Amino acid sequence: MYKEKRISRSELVPIRGIDYHVRHWGEASSALPPLVLVHGWMDVSASYQFVVDALSDAFVQGRSIIAPDWRGYGKTGSAGADNFWFPDYLADLDFLLDHYVGDQAVDLVGHSMGGNVAMLYAGVRPGRIRKLINLEGFGMPATRASQAPGRFAKWMDELKSLHKGEMALKPYKDADGVARRLMRTNPRLTQAKADWLARHWAAPDAQGQWNILGDAAHKITNAQLYRVDEVLEIYRNISAPTLAIEASDDSLGKWWQGKYTLAEYHERLKAVPQLATAVVQDAGHMLHHDQPEQLASLIESFLTG
Repeated sequence: MYKEKRISRSELVPIRGIDYHVRHWGEASSALPPLVLVHGWMDVSASYQFVVDALSDAFVQGRSIIAPDWRGYGKTGSAGADNFWFPDYLADLDFLLDHYVGDQAVDLVGHSMGGNVAMLYAGVRPGRIRKLINLEGFGMPATRASQAPGRFAKWMDELKSLHKGEMALKPYKDADGVARRLMRTNPRLTQAKADWLARHWAAPDAQGQWNILGDAAHKITNAQLYRVDEVLEIYRNISAPTLAIEASDDSLGKWWQGKYTLAEYHERLKAVPQLATAVVQDAGHMLHHDQPEQLASLIESFLTG
């Protein structure tokens, strides 16, 4: 099994009525800009372990590295919610930064859903972000007002399905089953990393079955449409130098099958005032698992340059 180079420590912090699980590496506090890592959909903070281990000693020395489990993921509660609203992630991050760093500006890294949160947060609270790194946080396909009636109806129908137990996540017999699932989803993931991740991505219940540490309510369609015009206005308000990193595999094209393309995403990025881009080679969407050394090098160069 994968052996951590840098051991994290955990803390539960009360945030907006929820006990938020936050993972720490490095110093508890520092004069250096704190590095905040936020994970994606159906993922957990431990997912960044491989990248943290790949960072150089010189970079980590004297630096605070913080990674929360979003509400309803990992060891963070959900307060009984039966669906999740995107603005809550921004508010949770705002409260977490109040708790950990006060007025100090941070370096913010977000992957996938976390990358979308990071981009929006940096445009809404530009003074709180020193530098911003977006890892495949592509956003969503543009929507039209005419889709609103059907979108609300779908949201309500899915809520009913959830409460009937029809959207429950599949349990696994053991941690090895979870590891095999992770490797099916990501063929580049090694057995050693999959075995390690499985024990952070899932946990056994009283019957000994292993359950994914992600609330099934995250599967509910958002009732609100994705308004690209609003997103672009927020992007234009980002003041931090921004690095958008993609994997060499076009996961966006695979997901959306032409409904939303990398070309459209790149066009949106033109709204960001200070933008640089990079590609991680031989990697898919979980680039922080596939090529942590490449990614750590890009992160260091951008944050210290």
